[in-house]
Amino acid sequence: MADKRTDIIFRFGLVYAVFVVLFALVIVKAAKVMTVERNGWLELHAKTSGEKQDVVEPPKRGNIYACDGRLMASSVPTYRVYMDMRVEYLKENPDVFYDNVDSVALCLSRMFRDRPASAYKSALVAAFKRKTGRFAVYPKRIPYYQWKEMQTFPLYRLGRYKSGLFADEYVQRVKPFGSLASRTVGDVYADLTKGGSSGVEYSFNRVLTGKPGLSTVQKVANRYERVVVQEPEDGMDVVTTLDIDMQDISEHALLDVLRRYNARSGYAVFMEVETGEVKSIVNMYRGSEPGVYYEKENGALSDMMEPGSTFKTLVLMAALDEGRVSLDDTVDVGNGRLKYHPRAPEVTDHNARKGGYGRISVANVIHGSSNIGMHKIVYDAYGNSRKSQAELVDKLHDMKVGVPMDLDIKGAAKPKIKHPVEDKSWSTVTSLSAISRGYEIVMPPIYTLAYYNAIANDGKLIRPFFVKSVSKDGQPVKTFSTETINPAICKPSTLKAMQQVLLDVVEGDMGTARPVKSDFMHIAGKTGTARMVDERTGQYLWGHHRVSFCGYFPADHPRYTGIVVVNDPDVPSAGLTSGVAFKNIAERTMALKAETTPREVAADTLLMRGVEVTPHSKKGYYEALQTVMRGVHQPLVGESAEWVEVAEEENRTRVAAADVAADTIPDVRGMGAKDAVYLLEKLGLDVRIQGRGRVVTQSVLHGTPATRGRKITLVLR
Repeated sequence: MADKRTDIIFRFGLVYAVFVVLFALVIVKAAKVMTVERNGWLELHAKTSGEKQDVVEPPKRGNIYACDGRLMASSVPTYRVYMDMRVEYLKENPDVFYDNVDSVALCLSRMFRDRPASAYKSALVAAFKRKTGRFAVYPKRIPYYQWKEMQTFPLYRLGRYKSGLFADEYVQRVKPFGSLASRTVGDVYADLTKGGSSGVEYSFNRVLTGKPGLSTVQKVANRYERVVVQEPEDGMDVVTTLDIDMQDISEHALLDVLRRYNARSGYAVFMEVETGEVKSIVNMYRGSEPGVYYEKENGALSDMMEPGSTFKTLVLMAALDEGRVSLDDTVDVGNGRLKYHPRAPEVTDHNARKGGYGRISVANVIHGSSNIGMHKIVYDAYGNSRKSQAELVDKLHDMKVGVPMDLDIKGAAKPKIKHPVEDKSWSTVTSLSAISRGYEIVMPPIYTLAYYNAIANDGKLIRPFFVKSVSKDGQPVKTFSTETINPAICKPSTLKAMQQVLLDVVEGDMGTARPVKSDFMHIAGKTGTARMVDERTGQYLWGHHRVSFCGYFPADHPRYTGIVVVNDPDVPSAGLTSGVAFKNIAERTMALKAETTPREVAADTLLMRGVEVTPHSKKGYYEALQTVMRGVHQPLVGESAEWVEVAEEENRTRVAAADVAADTIPDVRGMGAKDAVYLLEKLGLDVRIQGRGRVVTQSVLHGTPATRGRKITLVLR
């Protein structure tokens, strides 16, 4: 009896233990479902129960335009196309796939031209048999027009839920003009939702971005339906002040000089005198390969550089305006070397090796960019005490020189001019002298540009700006106009005197900017040279210079002001480097903007020279020369031929047949690049050109037998 009872208890305990274990497992599984597997079950529920999901609809980012409406930055969609071979329609109607696969394969082969139709067919059929969910129709992203064309192909025209053709859309920001003003236009983050990272893209990110919309996605009848609840509001467009043609001119002219003198970097900025609109801005930095330059940083706005001699103009303006000096006063600069204090470094002029200038006028101090002259002028005018020296800095501040301007571009730096009273680092021995020569002050090039623009603009200092308007659907929403910083930086008499001084810097016998003189217009401005500083140590680098030219044109009726800065060229001559680049930009810009006929241009040129001569002509293609000479009403006489030599005579141009053989290298000296390259490449030569203008030398002597593939270098001036 006891054994039977024990057996019953054992069996009951065993059953009870099994139930306890099972119950514990249920509790554990329930806990796992509620915690570890919770998200997965919720997603499955959403997919199978028809629950709605909210999806953010991204807006289209606005475009950035040049001043004439040409596109500078835009968001362009690209597509990665694939086929879902598992769609219900194809499962139920496989004949539809097989009936169309040959046509689809042929269309894809013709569109992409990467493999034959048979290869496309094999890949499509294999994917269909495997019921592949994401079969890549083409391995690369395709543009919008190709995506739309694909949707017209056989089978694909049935729509995505029947054909299985789908695409993932990717939006990327593109710049149709490449490097032109690239750093000023700016960039966006790889994730477009983060917006702009630099330039106009960053500064106007809020208006460019727009507002996102909202849609819902719900599974209905085993497929997803997307319903837009709120349409996204696309970003507005930004119209800049930039001129694409001037930008192109500026970039090419700067690059020519940078490459010729192997400079480390360079900037070129040009603005409209009356409005302050920046028309071109170039920032080029040397790459790892010789002769290769690219846009990296917006140095024209961010480089805190000592301006050097371009600042002498502003210092002299301050002294003239306060009546502390006159242009007719004279200064003895001696032999070009001055040791004015035991604790001060020697002040030297650029012509010290030639014996210096001796006694010269104050005007000639600027013409010849005399460091000693400026030193003596400011010490005579403002004395040796800290208080009297502060009067110069206070005057500059009254002129608004050194006062920060809001330039609306990320990374734009602000100028810094030390003050004798406020800055402990001011030295009563050296600081005033340094400032008179453009040292111990730092400012981005665009500030120097703004101050010279005030001289060109009848004394009105205005803020340079880069954006003209913000528009929506082509209609302006907000416009930006000229902002005056100082209506008059100096007295009219001071302004007129300085305008003449700056013109003589270029056209006078003593001017340091004589290479800037143009045969086609008057240019006024000032050269600048400053020693570069080691960013790590803060010490000046021996033999490394920053050279610049800042000025305006045409000097008699100024339209544009510009500054060109060249950092660390092999030849530290501001006139030959920055000045020549400035001249080339000015001449090409005025030729581009000319509103006169060729005949009027020729007449103005001859009148400016003061002599009556026949316009210069290049030897070359006769019909082209004939067309040009007919346009300016100039006689063309002599023996005509396909290729002609030219000789200028009084009031007419004489032509004669040029010696151009079919198997020897011709003499292309005197031709323009277009004609010379055409003739030489026609013979199979590999032509390299240096410079601009007409050919002055060729590396292979004319009359040499032409050998296909031979290299020949042409130098143009």
